Amino acid sequence: MTKKELRAAMRRRNLGMDAAERAEASRRIFGRAGRLEAFGAARTVGVFCSLADEPDTSEALARWSATGRRLAVPRVEGDVMRFYEYDPRTMRPGAFGIAEPGPEARLCEPRELDLVIVPGTAFTAAGARCGRGRGYYDKYLARPDVHAVKVGVCFAHQLVGELPAEPHDVAMDCVITD
Repeated sequence: MTKKELRAAMRRRNLGMDAAERAEASRRIFGRAGRLEAFGAARTVGVFCSLADEPDTSEALARWSATGRRLAVPRVEGDVMRFYEYDPRTMRPGAFGIAEPGPEARLCEPRELDLVIVPGTAFTAAGARCGRGRGYYDKYLARPDVHAVKVGVCFAHQLVGELPAEPHDVAMDCVITD
């Protein structure tokens, strides 16, 4: 299966989940992420703002920010993605309909991130990742000043045996499913 076919198949499966099933799976995924030793040790955690076909991050963002943990979320600026401090008051619709921080948000330098929670279309248990095809995460995570632990998150059916890999693909340090 090509990456394009895989993306389409996974999107159909993800959107085919009912709301209660998706919410419960998301709670399990982010509960597991929050129990990681690397998460506990992290001062700053990068978290994506989810689309309808991804594990829902809204509950985790609210819960983790309420504990005083420093969170950062991505904003797409042309062909570059940067992380900014998460403040629900600054969030607005951004690129591709994804919620992102507004212009008043404070930039989080790549070296400040201790852990990044990364979405994907599919993953392998070994950490290979297939994204949406634009390369935003691969470009960001490949930067020499990014030293964060990379945690891929997905629904159980998105974990596959193998993926077509490209030289620019950045592997995850671990993958969490429901």
